[in-house]
Amino acid sequence: MHTVPVMLASRIGGNEMGGTRQEHIAWCKQRAILEMDYENKPYQGIISMMSDLRKHPETCDETLQSLCAMQLMMKPHMTRQEVIDFINGFN
Repeated sequence: MHTVPVMLASRIGGNEMGGTRQEHIAWCKQRAILEMDYENKPYQGIISMMSDLRKHPETCDETLQSLCAMQLMMKPHMTRQEVIDFINGFN
């Protein structure tokens, strides 16, 4: 059974709309990894990252969304570590 409640994952970093761009990306990364592990599906980490990037005015960018979507299409069966490496590539 998973031990990370979904609400906890959504609350890391406090208000997802506030803070700097860097703070928001750090929150997105943390939540994406927690979501991936909670669902036990690596691709969920990228989907979470896509969703959360939309929640800040400085990261709500179609280019970032397209990058995530292309990664999912080009390599849909990524390992956990590959997803973590992809997520940590955002800055």
